[in-house]
Amino acid sequence: MENKDAVIRLAALAQETRLAVYRLLVTAGPDGLAVGRIGEALGVAPATLSFHLKELAHAGLIASRQEGRFIYYSASYPAMNALLAFLTDNCCGGAPCGVEPQACDDSCC
Repeated sequence: MENKDAVIRLAALAQETRLAVYRLLVTAGPDGLAVGRIGEALGVAPATLSFHLKELAHAGLIASRQEGRFIYYSASYPAMNALLAFLTDNCCGGAPCGVEPQACDDSCC
């Protein structure tokens, strides 16, 4: 992933409503949720929700599909995994990750 793509995706998630929508869709699974269900679950007005869904879709974080008269949105798990991989690619500079640093006594500080 390019830096600019990561910035676009992180910027899309750096807003409270969009982050809530995205987390809801990730939790919903690959089938996603209808727009109305998203709005009901989060208490977001339709026009506001439409704006935020557009931003998430533009960033490539969600996809939509139409079934009859309903539009469903779902998280793009490949995009999520690519962003997580980008963020953790060089994690810990080669040192084992998740290891707590050794406690420091008063003589080292």
